[in-house]
Formats: sequence, C-alpha cells, structure tokens
Amino acid sequence: MVNNRYQNYLERIEILKNLLVSCSTGGSRDSVEYSEIRLEALGATEIVGKLPRFIKTCRNLDEFWDFIQPKFKHYKERRGFIKDEFEPLLSLLENQANSPSDSTLTSQLQNVDSVHVQQAWQKALERREADPDGAITMARTLLESVCIHILDESNSSYNEGSDLPKLFSQVTQILEIAPNQQIEDILKRIGGGCCSIVEGLGALRNKLGDSHGRSKGTIKCDSRHAQLSVNLAGSMAVYLIETWESSR
Repeated sequence: MVNNRYQNYLERIEILKNLLVSCSTGGSRDSVEYSEIRLEALGATEIVGKLPRFIKTCRNLDEFWDFIQPKFKHYKERRGFIKDEFEPLLSLLENQANSPSDSTLTSQLQNVDSVHVQQAWQKALERREADPDGAITMARTLLESVCIHILDESNSSYNEGSDLPKLFSQVTQILEIAPNQQIEDILKRIGGGCCSIVEGLGALRNKLGDSHGRSKGTIKCDSRHAQLSVNLAGSMAVYLIETWESSR
C-alpha cells in the first residue's frame, strides 16, 4: 500500500527536477509548469523546508538559467548539482510514500482534542530523516501527551513529574487494559508487550534522543531508529485513544 499524498509529492518534485535539468542543459523550457509546481511545493508545509534554496529564489526558468549558467560551465556539472540538491527531499518522499501507516495514524490522531498530541505527532513525522534524535524525543512526547490527555479527560489526578512508564501504567489501569486486569493469558502477554514498548521508547529516548548529553561511546541515532520509534509511538497512541473513546 502506498501513501498517495507523498507519492504525489514525489512525482511532482521529480518533474520539477527534470524541468531544471532540461533548462540547464540546452533542452526545452516549460516555465508555466515550473511555476505551477514551484508554488505547490512552497505551499506544502511538509516539504517546503527541504526544497533547494534556488527553488525559493528563482521564480521562473529564466531566473534559474541566470543562476545556473555562470555557476557551472559543463552540462555534467549542472546535472550533478541539481541531482545532489534534490536527493535529500526525494529520498524523504520515497520513504514516506511507502509508509502507509503515516496517513492512517495521522487521520486518527487529528481527531484528538489536544493540540499537544497533534503537534507532537507532526513534529515526530517531520524529524525522522533530518533530525532522528529529535524524532525519538518527540515520539516519547507524543505518548506522554496522549496519557496526560486521557488522565485529564477522565478527571484523574496524577503527578506531573511522573515519567512515561508511570503515566502509561496509570492510564492502562483506567482503561482496564493493564496486564494484571486480564484473565486470558494472551491478553496479559499483549499488555505486557505494550508496557515493554513504552519502557523501551523511554530508554531509547534517554539513550539516543536529543534531550540529554551523550558520552563519546554512545551509538549514533539514524533514521531507522527514528522510524521505528515514531511508528511504535503512533500505534500505541492510537490504541490508547481508541480504547478511551470506546469506553466512554
């Protein structure tokens, strides 16, 4: 299953790149299509920050030609420059286009009446590639925000200084999904697995996130750690929200 939203971004940005290559290597110039896609990209909050700088400054292909022509003498150099400038954004879009869970979880979390939950989820998604440390931190923040949202909605008291596992444990008791509240062994095991995931996310954030200093020997966080953390946090957040909604 493909995330159609990001697949569309991917296709449009590929066209934009090809238009620029054509313009810079003696090919045709379609300034109308360039201008249309450029405005679409500048208006897309998910990708505007990752656009090459010259897209923001060159409003048409004539302006791009004035930029690229004196910068590089040979066609090969121009192709290589354009490819390198677009590569980070295209790689990001390819990954997100093939992550169907993003759109599903986003649509569910957008219905939560909490700006903190929505902001944490959006920031976690946006930081996976460019800022994996920050994405891991926001994954934990998302779960904390969801737990606090449910505690507030249920008029339950809690210690604002409690760490994530304690908040999660209190919420599972309220929702009656804690392992010690289950009769069936498989449900106990699933509940225990959820607790392990939450504890693991907290430990990963402390180890790899950007909220603490790190020692020289600490392993470097990359996008795969961030992708795992964000996906797990998103799934757990939706599970808690849906359980809460169904119990009301």
